Amino acid sequence: MFPTGRKIAVPALLTILATGLAGCSSVGEFDETGGISAIRSACPTVEVAAATGNVTLFNPPTSRDARAIDVEASLTNVRSTCNDQSDDIATNITFEVRARRASAAGARDVTLPYFIAVMQGGSAVVAKRVGHVSLHFDAGQSRASATATGDASVSKAAATLSKEVRDKLTEKRKAGDADAATDPLTRPDIRQAVARATFEALVGFQLTDDQLKYNATR
Repeated sequence: MFPTGRKIAVPALLTILATGLAGCSSVGEFDETGGISAIRSACPTVEVAAATGNVTLFNPPTSRDARAIDVEASLTNVRSTCNDQSDDIATNITFEVRARRASAAGARDVTLPYFIAVMQGGSAVVAKRVGHVSLHFDAGQSRASATATGDASVSKAAATLSKEVRDKLTEKRKAGDADAATDPLTRPDIRQAVARATFEALVGFQLTDDQLKYNATR
């Protein structure tokens, strides 16, 4: 699904050096004059990538029978803190992995790979790192959990819209003006400029093709 990067251990200190990292769920809010009053945050949105928030291990590994399920894990409680007050935007990401095993016999350790990827414009992967989270099951216990972290640091300049684009987005318009009813984001150049400066950080389990297919059909 994503190109694989260098593997590192947990806690994963992932310094993602990309051309830019910023984003928000929407570009801004329209005010009463038709201009956009608040454009965007320089901090990225952080989300779980579709179909990668769960992983299932089977025994034997090639089986997909429900009776062969060995370990099931889910990625949850994703949180982020962001500092955009310097030339580099620093974002810290934390999340929890919760797992359940079929057999509680004996103590057991399970290591699962995960990724943090930076997407530009909602489609292009500009950076990715893979880490590992280790879960320990005590003897007699069928559940375990662990926390993992990652850091991203990027150039603030690349995450900032140009003055020309900002001025166009926040331009005050009056009824009767030729472009009064026109959303500036319908202009290809404005839309493309916003997309180039819009980034998000996606978190998920590093799945095989077979595991992705299983998640899509489960």
